[in-house]
Amino acid sequence: MKKEIRQAVYEKYNGHCAYCGRKIEFKDMQVDHIEPQRNWAKSKSREEINSFENLNPSCRRCNHYKRADNLETFRETMKTLHERIYNIYIVKVAIDHGIVYIKPFDGKFYFERLV
Repeated sequence: MKKEIRQAVYEKYNGHCAYCGRKIEFKDMQVDHIEPQRNWAKSKSREEINSFENLNPSCRRCNHYKRADNLETFRETMKTLHERIYNIYIVKVAIDHGIVYIKPFDGKFYFERLV
């Protein structure tokens, strides 16, 4: 990917991850395909797959967790994350001691809150 395109993607949300909203350094940004490449491979051209509109800046964690899911599948995965966290024993201990508070994902990603 050309550096100019990476820079434009980075600036799309002022250096923040499109999904969680964390500030990310340019060198650490991963470029995510909103609609995954595998879903488009047979029906779209390479230019359409890599169009600016289909690219989002992402932190490593969000891009890794989203994998090759489309946006709605990723959203549904995030909506159940808080339930799966409760299965981790140390998290239960942290909750019991008031160290950690877990709240459900509201269904909106950072870039959707900006609109």
